[in-house]
Amino acid sequence: MSNLLRVATMGGDGTGPEVVAEAVKVLKEVAKLENINLELVDFDICGERYLKNGGVIITDDEVAELGKFSSILLGAVGHPDVKPGILEKGLLLRLRFEFDQYINLRPVKLFPGVETPLKGKGPEDLDFVVVRENTEDMYTGVGGFLKKGTADEVATQTAIYTRKGCERCIRWAFELTRKRNNPKGKKLTLVAKTNVLTYGHDLWMRTFEEVGAEYPDIQKDYNNVDACCMWMVKNPEYYDVIVTTNMFGDIITDLAGILQGGMGVAAGGNINPEPGGTSMYEPMGGSAPKYTGLNVINPIAAINSVSMMLSQEGYQAAADRVMKSIQLVTGTKMKSQAAGKMGYSTTEVGDLVCENL
Repeated sequence: MSNLLRVATMGGDGTGPEVVAEAVKVLKEVAKLENINLELVDFDICGERYLKNGGVIITDDEVAELGKFSSILLGAVGHPDVKPGILEKGLLLRLRFEFDQYINLRPVKLFPGVETPLKGKGPEDLDFVVVRENTEDMYTGVGGFLKKGTADEVATQTAIYTRKGCERCIRWAFELTRKRNNPKGKKLTLVAKTNVLTYGHDLWMRTFEEVGAEYPDIQKDYNNVDACCMWMVKNPEYYDVIVTTNMFGDIITDLAGILQGGMGVAAGGNINPEPGGTSMYEPMGGSAPKYTGLNVINPIAAINSVSMMLSQEGYQAAADRVMKSIQLVTGTKMKSQAAGKMGYSTTEVGDLVCENL
């Protein structure tokens, strides 16, 4: 592993630049402590630029330049004056497909001191991972309208599943389950809807069973997605690793985010695990424009994404330092994870994490 870590940063919209600034602060500090040769390059790609530059979200040259980095750290996408979907499709989905970021990784971990809406549950109960396939399903854009705007209108949206897409995601999830080596037992749960979606999800089930035969040390499990939503609330400790489709993963990870204390702490990665691949990490909280410039937004999720990035890049000791510091700060310093109620400003929370690395 080269000791050079090249990271592209994109603050994005709203409070995104504020949380990325704190994440970068922590990244620089842990890089010093772990002797990591860190190179950071910032890209001004956001909704404000889209509005000023005649609808330009990102250029082909910028995409090519981003492809030279192994990791991208993104703050948030979403501008109140830009129609929903434009920035998401033009930036997030474009980068996912261009860089073949076929794994969406969502750790679901309740930090000490963070409240969960689940009565009687604590950090020891909420510690699982969702592996979501990230480049197929309903997100491929296959579909269209017939007689749009009339009483006879027909709209189609087609889900696409390939054996290759299913297998590489499922295999990666099995490898992650083995790596986590959960002391409670290594278990991988496939979440789908095979009783109704009898073509695409049958492919998922058959692939899961065939690949799973290569992993006799891992318990294989299956949930219908509706049952998973119930059990995730009732018995979150049941799960170790979940692997699921793009659409269902999009839904259940939002539920999981609330269970782990809200989007202020939740982080995710869009990952291309292949050698030379470009991955992107981000907080899940969105741009939160009403808090822009107030120095009150919670940066923990963005800092959490730094820990994820370091782990995926192979700097596990640095990732562990960041994670332990986060947990110390949430468990002993912060009064709340809500914006303006943390007991500290955005920059002060970043400082606290740095001080405890």
